[in-house]
Amino acid sequence: MRIDLETAKLFPPEMIYRLKFLPLGWKDGRLQVAMVEPENPIYLEEIEDFINSRVLPVKISPDEFEEELRRADLVKGVLEEASAEFAGEEVMEVAEEEVSVETLTLQEASIVKLVNSIVFTAVHRGASDIHIEATDRVVKVKYRIDGVLYPAMEPIHKKFHAGIISRIKVMADLDIAERRIPQDGRFQLKIKGKKIDFRVSILPGIHGEECVIRILDKEYLASSFKELTLDKLGFDQEIISKIRKHIRLPYGMFLVTGPTGSGKTTTLYAALNEIVTEEEKIITIEDPVEYNIPGILQIPVNEKKGLTFARGLRSILRHDPDRIMVGEIRDPETAEIAVQAALTGHLVMTTVHANNVFDVISRFVHMGVDLHSLVSALNAVLAQRLVRRLCPYCKVETHLAKEELEANGLDPAKYSDHVFYRPSGCDFCSNTGYRGRMAIGEFLELSDTIKEMIVERKPARLIKQEARRQGMRFIRESGVDKVLAGETSLDELNKVTFVSLEK
Repeated sequence: MRIDLETAKLFPPEMIYRLKFLPLGWKDGRLQVAMVEPENPIYLEEIEDFINSRVLPVKISPDEFEEELRRADLVKGVLEEASAEFAGEEVMEVAEEEVSVETLTLQEASIVKLVNSIVFTAVHRGASDIHIEATDRVVKVKYRIDGVLYPAMEPIHKKFHAGIISRIKVMADLDIAERRIPQDGRFQLKIKGKKIDFRVSILPGIHGEECVIRILDKEYLASSFKELTLDKLGFDQEIISKIRKHIRLPYGMFLVTGPTGSGKTTTLYAALNEIVTEEEKIITIEDPVEYNIPGILQIPVNEKKGLTFARGLRSILRHDPDRIMVGEIRDPETAEIAVQAALTGHLVMTTVHANNVFDVISRFVHMGVDLHSLVSALNAVLAQRLVRRLCPYCKVETHLAKEELEANGLDPAKYSDHVFYRPSGCDFCSNTGYRGRMAIGEFLELSDTIKEMIVERKPARLIKQEARRQGMRFIRESGVDKVLAGETSLDELNKVTFVSLEK
């Protein structure tokens, strides 16, 4: 059943959250509502009094309630209500001579309410970051959702900029007086019974300080990661089968590569979730530990105390592990130790920044790792990207012209009649046309032939040809499959892959 958004807008957002109910529509003159506590007569009576009608309740779980709130974006009303007095040029300004303890208190309380509402709404919309950007006239607030920035609200008048930044600095225990150098901090809030961590980064710009707040909702991660498996990431079955094969090998190195924010760590978490057993010792070293997996020893990097990836990895090797996960290989020392660990009977899973599976080799060579040792240790490399899923409720059918097909590397003779889909936008996807993300990837298994070619320093072009001959499919092809299946759009795919370079 779907939420009746028109009816939902009749209720104050505060009431929906407090009574934990969602209007589903009208039936025989009664309003159907999904409720977490349908057996509570006081809640039912309050809804009936407000709508002046009898109510027909059905029960939903708290998790379903939270998920539907995120999906339907009913929380927008809270932010709109809190920000109404801060938008536009026509806001009444308190004259300087009238400033007093009372007016300052009132103004601060408004700023506090606005900042809290921005944070509260971001958490409920599933945002990963909050961006507060200053221009010469206004302050823009944006949320990063599914990897893309969206306006959170109408622009705020510039005169409120200093108050907003100061409030965030107070929350993060930063220096309010210092406005010329970058500052980093963190704070924690309890939102709807959950403790959520926020990391704050402030940078001075030409129009004033700009702020980015990273949201670390560990309890939400815990609930989503609890059932996390490779099947839920979006990879095609061939890649999933290969990943499962390589994470169960007794020794060697399995690498996941891609740019920042491409889901590498999530892939490794999904892999660990599938192989954790009482019979094996699995140890990870991460920066930071994003989610605690029961049955695994997880070590957070602490640079200030001298616990680096390299130092931690050395200690891990003395701890009798069977499998090791290294959050990221950043420096030559960590790379060297990881390769040696893979050569001495451990399975090492790790991530490294590279654009595709073939760039990984040169990345290690540039870090000074011996090529023969690397090739001996390396079992397989997975390169991945994230693309947004088209909203299933509003995606629109479309046909592409011959020129568009050719520009995207598709054969017009084959796909001229194919039905493609493009985003449209509805209330369920916040009018973006997309909801959620999925992974696409390419998987290189290092056969003896490819290992010999790497050691002989053959050109990447020849190695690609051999990989293709052995059945490897490149990341662009994986993405095109998702486009043809109607799961994502060509525009979205073109943001993360190239046509000409990855044919």
